[in-house]
Amino acid sequence: MSQERLPRLGRRTELLGQAAEVSRAGLRTRRERVISTARPILQSAVAAALAWLVATELLGHQQPFFAPVSALITLGLTVGERRRRAVEIAIGVAVGIAVADALVALIGTGTWQVGVTIGLAMVGATLVGGGPLLASQAGVSAALVATIQPPQGGFDFDRFYDALVGSGVAQIVGSLLLPVNPLKLVSERTAPLLERLAATFEDIARALSNREAAAADAALAAVTEVDAYHEAMSRAFAAAADAARLSPGRRGALRELERYAVAGNELGVVVENTRGLARSVARAINLDEPTPPEAAQSITALAASARALGGYLDGGDAQHAREAAARAAALANAVLEETGNLSALNIVGQVRMAAVDLLRAGGVERTQAQEVVRTAATDPLRQ
Repeated sequence: MSQERLPRLGRRTELLGQAAEVSRAGLRTRRERVISTARPILQSAVAAALAWLVATELLGHQQPFFAPVSALITLGLTVGERRRRAVEIAIGVAVGIAVADALVALIGTGTWQVGVTIGLAMVGATLVGGGPLLASQAGVSAALVATIQPPQGGFDFDRFYDALVGSGVAQIVGSLLLPVNPLKLVSERTAPLLERLAATFEDIARALSNREAAAADAALAAVTEVDAYHEAMSRAFAAAADAARLSPGRRGALRELERYAVAGNELGVVVENTRGLARSVARAINLDEPTPPEAAQSITALAASARALGGYLDGGDAQHAREAAARAAALANAVLEETGNLSALNIVGQVRMAAVDLLRAGGVERTQAQEVVRTAATDPLRQ
């Protein structure tokens, strides 16, 4: 074999190995996607079948088209929205069917008739106080009535009852058949929040240490992203609490969700403190006012506390999170002993407030948390 062919064979082997790895990664991704969607797919299939069964066998409807459709739409909603939105779906179906039945009887069906029917159905849903979902569902129902199931001999309430059946069956199936894990649901939204919050603290600390005004401004802008993560956590908590109440097998999670309830409220305040902290740091840099190194170190300690909160919220020990928050307060208190310039005082105030709220998120009662922060210079680990 020539020496020229050896590099080519080596390169070919390398490319084949890379292709095989990509193929394996693709298979893993597809398998994970199937696993993650298995529960909602099973719920949807069972709910649609049961809705059809109830509508045909118990109500005696011949073609309960809207029963499985309403079941699928209801299960497609966020867990925490299902009860309220199920009512909206039923109202939307009723309005859509009523308008469509009346208009089709008057003007018949056709291209322009379908457009007029759908538009007026959505207007009617809006007039009764419905939101986007209700108006959209009214339009869908009107379209189905005007095209697939035109009225036979006048207005028929069967389709409205079918929608109620579908939504009700979906609620039952969603609560009893493979119900969502409330703790996992809220944990999956809390972890990104804590990581983003910690990263923002680190960005602020780095900007202060390096005296970089642009970095401080970027960290301030990044707080908006942290806000979005907190909103996502709040929505997930509402959905998780709703799922725990609706599912008999998940009600035991309600007590554990209390940790997330307290932490979620406090973390919302921490986000606001972080915004104020970023502004204080930017001001100190722009005014070129010196700050002791402990100021940046205290902000870094806040980041450590935020990251450690995840373990506590998932059922672990809060000691690491509390210690880091107390260390942040101790470092901030040390700044007060070294300087009295206004910028440094503003930073210290924001750090101390954030430390109190992080301690609160870690399960410490407010009065005790305030005492820990106040005395942190002499006893930083006091609990």
